This record gives sequence, structure tokens and C-alpha cells, in this order.
Amino acid sequence: MKYLCTGGAGFLGSALVRRLVADHHEVRVLDDFSRGQEKRLFDVPCEVIHGDIRDEKAVSSAVQGCDSILHLAYLQGTQTFYTSSKLVLDVAMRGMINVLSACEHQGVGELLLVSSSEAYQVASIVPTPETIPLTVPDPLNPRYSYGGGKIACELMAVAWAKEGILDRLIIARPHNIYGPDMGREHVIPEFCIRMNRLTAEHPEGIIPFPIQGTGLETRSFCYVSDCTDQLALLLEEAPAQEIYHIGTQDEKTINDVAYGVAACYDREIKIIPGTLPKGSPPRRLPDTGKIKNLGKYYYPEIPFLEGLAKTVEWYQQNG
Repeated sequence: MKYLCTGGAGFLGSALVRRLVADHHEVRVLDDFSRGQEKRLFDVPCEVIHGDIRDEKAVSSAVQGCDSILHLAYLQGTQTFYTSSKLVLDVAMRGMINVLSACEHQGVGELLLVSSSEAYQVASIVPTPETIPLTVPDPLNPRYSYGGGKIACELMAVAWAKEGILDRLIIARPHNIYGPDMGREHVIPEFCIRMNRLTAEHPEGIIPFPIQGTGLETRSFCYVSDCTDQLALLLEEAPAQEIYHIGTQDEKTINDVAYGVAACYDREIKIIPGTLPKGSPPRRLPDTGKIKNLGKYYYPEIPFLEGLAKTVEWYQQNG
């Protein structure tokens, strides 16, 4: 197979490119490097095209000769949702239109759309199945620019599939993927970067460690290699026009994460609760039963504390 991976120089995109190349597929990457980094692919035998997903001609050119598109080009990071909502939606909408248009005009019938757990906002059922309603609770809250854009992208892809333009559409909703070199705007790297600073400021004793919220809010974290295993499984086994969760059911409180990060520094912390950003869900836990039922049983290979140690080590050296 020859894949086009949009956003293939990003954290998750580059990991997926590595996995597919290791599986002997041919991969082409389209990335504008506004957030992705070409150095993530320096030792990967793939074709890299510098182009903006919002540029129709660039996308059309990148699609030529490909059998399948893996669409990951999007603006990530919780702070970005709040500070750059117009840009988030511009990339989401123009990018999706360009990808679907290229599929239609060049006869590419397979699309893996990487959506997000943010499509659920505050889930009404936990563990959350893929079938619960998707909502935008408050259009005036810029946080929902991200999740709202993901919902719109899913709707568009499904509509193109129903028209017969896409023969095989797979929608994946990753839940809190983490690992080394994942950027700075997520809870684990934020905690690592904070500990880098606080250990210098407090060389001895208990470190006061501020967080957002009470610390009892929960997430289920999935190490990046387990995520790419699941995405590869979907490409191999998933039937057409289906939606799958990517992640684990290993639920952790934010306090658990903070104490785990501190333990990697061999330091003791005192958590200082703070204000939770408006719209941040108190709990997020996917039901992963659907992907486990594909015929090749999936289970996480990297336990949380092992993956956390790998991630902390990278930020200690590069933070």
C-alpha cells in the first residue's frame, strides 16, 4: 500500500509513519511544519512534502498515486483551543474539504480519519461507547473549536462515504496518547516541564506543585506505540464505515499523574489545586471493547508507569 499521511511530522503522525514503513508500506508525508518537526522523520525512508493542508493544490498533488489517506493534520494542544480557535477551525474545515475533494477527483477510496475524544466533550456514559451523541455544549466557549471541528470532519467524511466517494472510511478517536516528544501543551509534558523548573527552584524538601482543578479529574492514557498498534490494526482489519476508540481503560486521576511524574524525579510534591478551565470534562474513559473484537485481541503493551518514565526522561533531557 502507498499511504499519504497528512500531519505526518507531528507526534502521532510521525509515529504512525514509522510503524507503516516498518510494516513495508510506502508512505508519503504532507506537513507544513508549523507544529510538526521534520527531524522526527530524519531516519525514516519516506517521502516528505512541505505543504499546507489548507492549500487545495498542495493536497491534490500529494494525493496523486496514493492508495489510502491517513488524515491527521490538525492543530493540537489544549491551550491552542482557547487562544487560536479561528485557526483551529480553519485548518479543520479547509483541510477536510481538500482531502475529500482530492479523494473524489483522484479516485482514492480509503480514508482513515483520526478524530479525537474531544468530540464527546462531557460524556453522558462512562466508560464511553462510540455510539453516544456528539455535542457542542457551548458555542461561545472557544475550547469547543477543537472538538466541534472534529465532529464536523466526521460528518463530512461520512457524507462522502454515503455518496460512494469513499469505499472504506475508518474513523478513529484517540484518547490521551502520550510519549516522548509530544509537544508542550498536554498534561504530562506540562507536568514534566514544571518539575524541571521546580526542582531547580526547590533543591530540597517538598515541592509545592500547582495544578488545574482538584486533581480528582480522570483520564485514561495510552502510550504512543500502543496507539500506533491499534491504528495499524484498524487499517488491516476494520470494516468500512466504522468508528473505533483508540486508547486504554486504565483510568488515572490527575493526582496520580502528578505523583507519578514527581516519582520519576525522586522528589515529593504537595499538590496545590486550582481552577479547572471552563468546559474541561471531569472524567474521560473510553469503552475499548469494539477494537478488541476485531479478531486480533488488542491489549496495551506499555504499562502507564513504564511509559511515563520514558516520557519524563525525554523531557528531562529536552524540556
